[in-house]
Amino acid sequence: MSVATDYIEIAKSKTSAPWYKTLILAVMAGAFIAIGGALATIAAADLSGSQAALVKGAVFPLGLMLVVVCGAELFTGNCLFALPLLNRDIRVGRALKNLGIVYGGNLVGGVLIAVLVVYSHAMGGNAAASVDIAIAKCSLGFGDAFLRGILCNMLVCLAVWASVAAKNVGSKLLAVYMPVLAFVVCGFEHSIANVYYLSAGLMAQAELGLSVTATLGDGLLFCLLPSTLGNIIGGALIGVAFWAVNRIAKDKACAAPVAMDKSDGDKGE
Repeated sequence: MSVATDYIEIAKSKTSAPWYKTLILAVMAGAFIAIGGALATIAAADLSGSQAALVKGAVFPLGLMLVVVCGAELFTGNCLFALPLLNRDIRVGRALKNLGIVYGGNLVGGVLIAVLVVYSHAMGGNAAASVDIAIAKCSLGFGDAFLRGILCNMLVCLAVWASVAAKNVGSKLLAVYMPVLAFVVCGFEHSIANVYYLSAGLMAQAELGLSVTATLGDGLLFCLLPSTLGNIIGGALIGVAFWAVNRIAKDKACAAPVAMDKSDGDKGE
């Protein structure tokens, strides 16, 4: 109950914030997630299979940790708005405005970091790893990316929920870590992370002079669009679930039995 109340207050604050503040925080969040993606790419560049997945999962959570600690605006986390929307604590128009600004800001932040990483040649000999990731993501089927997007944001929103329940920075970081590690290791699809992975891979492909295998059109159609739609549904499912639990508990608390007084003697005596 208290976590739901705390999250509703956070959602109210998010949807009532000035647009420019939301945009700046959204660019920051996109950049943080991209930094996690760059770290994961470099750390696992010489590995393969389950070892690569585990190493990526171990370091990628840095992105969401920074989002939580810095109070940045991340599209996937804000898909939990389903809860306060169903509870009629925020307006649909304000929620959609926030999600639109945040998604756009996340895109800018992710692409910005991709530009800096690729054209600073910070990845060195590992740049080809970015291309391989982009090719793999462009090769996903729409259905696969969509379903993986649902699973991904269920875990991300559980991480956000747990971070709201945590009462200090250390516990917030711990709460975020395992769900994010899980979605990375399992190969689920995070739309904002995909902004970085696709951008970095496509730019590295051109920078290295490789033949065009991954294209922007394929990335948008078979990766970014379905993963975004899946993320929305996955986050909404978690929001609806917590709303239902909160609503049932509230209804039970309000349904106290009414005691009827009975007189021991007959009336009039």
